[in-house]
Amino acid sequence: MTETPGPETAARKTRVALVFGGRSGEHAISAATAAGVMKAIDSDKYEVLPIGITRDGDWVLAAGDASRWELAAGRLPEVTTGSGPALASLGEAGPVDVVFPLLHGPYGEDGTIQGLLELAGVRYVGAGVLASAVGMDKHYMKLVFAGHGLPVAPYVVVRPSEWEQRPEAVVARVQEALEFPVFVKPARAGSSLGVTRVDDLTGLADAIEEARAHDPKVLVEQGVEGREIECAVLGGRGGAAPRASVPGEIVVDHGAATFYDFEAKYLSDSQARTEAPADLPADVAQRVREVAVQAFEAISGEGLSRVDVFVTPDGEVLLNEINTMPGFTPISMYSKMWEASGMSYTELVDELIQLALERPTGLR
Repeated sequence: MTETPGPETAARKTRVALVFGGRSGEHAISAATAAGVMKAIDSDKYEVLPIGITRDGDWVLAAGDASRWELAAGRLPEVTTGSGPALASLGEAGPVDVVFPLLHGPYGEDGTIQGLLELAGVRYVGAGVLASAVGMDKHYMKLVFAGHGLPVAPYVVVRPSEWEQRPEAVVARVQEALEFPVFVKPARAGSSLGVTRVDDLTGLADAIEEARAHDPKVLVEQGVEGREIECAVLGGRGGAAPRASVPGEIVVDHGAATFYDFEAKYLSDSQARTEAPADLPADVAQRVREVAVQAFEAISGEGLSRVDVFVTPDGEVLLNEINTMPGFTPISMYSKMWEASGMSYTELVDELIQLALERPTGLR
């Protein structure tokens, strides 16, 4: 499936398989990410194989140009069995030098496809199996952060059996451990799917049920007074230390949205704007960058991650979460922060591919 470049292959372009779509609720965002990469990738250096995964898990060699997979008003892109020729395996697409798994959420960002590629000995962009799994599950992510002495806000885990059998015990734990407002979210989902802000006890049960529609395991997190700040992390070349971008901030129009939900992220032109660099004191910005790199290293991150933090009014930095395959369209916060740091979207795509090509598969 992979080739070691030699004299007979050195003249051809590096073949990059973009894998997108997938079985999670973030299917459309994954397709939009693929569209952005298809448009930006250096066609003089790379040959692109667009491979889509349907919501049912079928693989196809995706036909059509990048615009087919872009987000548009009133339409979310979707990979179907009619999107191109069916593939029984990645190998049917031809020799592949590196895979760029542009999959968000379960069945892609969580270590599943990373494990498949490790078994097949195929190089790929981004975090490995363990880092992907830890980064996907916000419960274990927070345990790893805390185990490394990194600051996290209080939270309560709601397991499916407990909610189904003893919901009153869950409510009691939330009342004891947290103060309202709280945020209720699926433990293993992203793009703000199923996330609800709850201001009092009356809304808690409905919010948990909404989160459970996306994941049977749910987190209830303490609301934090302060600003939500993000930082993009990029792996270092040749074993060098990870690099952190300038921090960024998404400023939400609170007259339209109570927080940065799915619609504000992807479907609205007016509810939010990105600011990179964020307007922070120099020492706080530096602390955000330090915490972002520490979070990346704590989960053994590779390639790329976006780290989200809270900055309190007194300048304290608290970790919220890490995303090992963040939204990666040209207008996504990850790419915007690197653009503000001096690296264009095309350069960023190239850097990630080169990082993957220099990294061996297997134990490392």
